Order: sequence, then C-alpha cells, then structure tokens
Amino acid sequence: MPRTRTIPDAQVFAIIQRLLEQGGEKAVSFGSVAKASGLAPPTLVQRYGSVEGMIRAARHAAWDALEHRTVQAIAATADKGPQGLLKAIGPFDAGSITSDLRHPDLAQRANGWRMGVETALALRLGAGVKARERAALLFAAWQGQGLWAAAGKSAFRLKDAVKRLT
Repeated sequence: MPRTRTIPDAQVFAIIQRLLEQGGEKAVSFGSVAKASGLAPPTLVQRYGSVEGMIRAARHAAWDALEHRTVQAIAATADKGPQGLLKAIGPFDAGSITSDLRHPDLAQRANGWRMGVETALALRLGAGVKARERAALLFAAWQGQGLWAAAGKSAFRLKDAVKRLT
C-alpha cells in the first residue's frame, strides 16, 4: 500500500493562487489542484469539502499574508511618509481583491484592510477630516495603479499623487 502524500495547506494554497492567476476560478478544480500538487482528489475533498471551500481557504490565507505584511509595513515605516508606507506594503493582486468582493466574508476582510491602510495613511498626512479624505483618495489611486498595472506601463506615478494630495 503506497504511503499517503502530505503537503501543507500553504503549499496547496500557493498552487491554487497560481491557478487563479492563470485562469480564474474556472481553472481551479480538485483535478487541477491534485495534478499540480500530487495529492489525490479525495484528499482535497476531505480537507476542503468543496472547490468553493478550497478557493475560499486559499483566499483567506492570502488575506492573512497581506494583513501581516501590512502590519509589518506600518510599524517599519512609522517615520516615513505615505509613499514609503505603500511601497513597504508592496505589490498586491488587485484582481483577487476585486473577485473577493463578491463573497461577504472576504469583502469584510478587504474593507477592514482598506480602513487600516487608510488610517495609517491619514496619520502620515496630518489630522482631521481633510487627512482622512486625502488618505482615501491616495488609497484609491494606489489601488487603481495596481489594477491597471497588469494592462501595461502606466504614465501615472504614485509619488505625483502624493505630492498633489499633501
């Protein structure tokens, strides 16, 4: 009897994320993940219950990583301006965030993350309502830049938005 192969969830989630990036949710099935991971489809069913559950678990893991990276970036850039914070958070998958907004639990995480980043930006932009408004605009510009970066080189530079808003 062959030994059952064990792969950590993090490795399975990385495979799922790669499949999502390459072909969207239609590219993710128990068969495609099994083929890429070497696990048997019944093992994936046992772990995640359904394809939707498997994708949702991978997306929650991606949010865990982004939230952790954001907390670290906020702490590491306390003495830097808004652009320093956004650079420290680094790249993000805007397409995944957009698709996550269809699911209430993931949309709630996205909203909480956005509010946290906007709060950290506002602290770097001053005080009061004006700082919060500028932070929301800067966040939107940053997200838009990330979304459209996949379409090619953008003429928009984040530092230009920071200069105009500060």
